[in-house]
Amino acid sequence: MQWYVVASFLTVLTSSQGILTTLSQSNGGYKYDYATVPFLAEVFKLIVSCLMLWRECQASPSPKITTDWRSVRLYPIPSIIYLIHNNVQFATLTYVDTSTYQIMGNLKIVTTGILFRELCADFSCVVVDALQLAYNFISRVRLFLRRKLSNLQWMAIVLLAIGTTTSQVKGCGETSCDSLFSSPIQGYMLGVLSACLSALAGVYTEFLMKKNNDSLYWQNIQLYT
Repeated sequence: MQWYVVASFLTVLTSSQGILTTLSQSNGGYKYDYATVPFLAEVFKLIVSCLMLWRECQASPSPKITTDWRSVRLYPIPSIIYLIHNNVQFATLTYVDTSTYQIMGNLKIVTTGILFRELCADFSCVVVDALQLAYNFISRVRLFLRRKLSNLQWMAIVLLAIGTTTSQVKGCGETSCDSLFSSPIQGYMLGVLSACLSALAGVYTEFLMKKNNDSLYWQNIQLYT
């Protein structure tokens, strides 16, 4: 029962994000520095995670907390990816409407499915070396999660990609068609980038959290710091 409640709550939050962001716009732009929004959100989540970890430490048995540098140094990678992704979202919504943004958001399912199976150590090492050469441990990992998708799941991913694309093709009707798509190309490029970043960060975070049995709140603190 708890799983359904959390999933429903996450669905509501994800769906409302684009709507609330669009409502905060004025004349197609933002009257505030939208880079501060992800920062304040991370600070809030960090405070909540610290409080929850403190509460968890008061219980018995105490949660597992790994402070080894070889483990801690991994968390800045998804943190940086999420930082870029959160800012790209605001830029995307200046070009596309909320419904288009939500439809393009489904592309993260496509990219996640690919990353689950195809993202190997060679690509991981490129990302790691770009951030910090010391992260060369990734070369020991052949695949992130080695999760094998069924043929039905791959078919669903392909249909989702096709549906997302065709939903954005503009119907000309009796009017002239200067563009094939219903929104500026910049919006679609940012939308695809956002989906790829979200999938990459999500898969990498799952890999980290399943790597050991550390407290969830301790792992969240490392992500938000």
